[in-house]
Amino acid sequence: MNEINYKDLQINPFNLIGDEWMLVTAGNPATGCNTMTASWGHLGCIWGHNAPTAVIYLRPSRYTKEFVDREDYFTLCFMDPSFKKQMGYLGTVSGRNEDKIAKAGLTPVYADGAVYFAEAKLVLVCRKVYSSPLKEDGFVDREIIEDHYPLRDYHTMYIGEIVKVLR
Repeated sequence: MNEINYKDLQINPFNLIGDEWMLVTAGNPATGCNTMTASWGHLGCIWGHNAPTAVIYLRPSRYTKEFVDREDYFTLCFMDPSFKKQMGYLGTVSGRNEDKIAKAGLTPVYADGAVYFAEAKLVLVCRKVYSSPLKEDGFVDREIIEDHYPLRDYHTMYIGEIVKVLR
């Protein structure tokens, strides 16, 4: 993979995240890593410095959340459509119970405090800069709570500064 400038990306984030999905991954060589499939998130800029950022959301029950909470970096890996079956698997099976990364045939690459997959077509390396749980009193549209949070297990939102783009 080669590093490129984020301004050279020509992607549609709605298709990339919503349709193709992404793998949210964190870890280190000493304690290992975990990943999960996500189809929610945002790409953009915040806080006036025009640095690129990614926003992800993780439920408290997700094993990957423990890794993202512990590490300074997380990555977003976008895969070729031929990996759709593996991505479905990685989104439904917990890494607590098995080595789902090996079972999916992915190769973790540890570099510069982050971990990503050698098979990815695009990697966003993100330095965690903010996290906060979504709160019930913040929902203006109360139907979202009933539709997505009947157990009141609200996601934690993470903002990561995109420090490296690999393609």
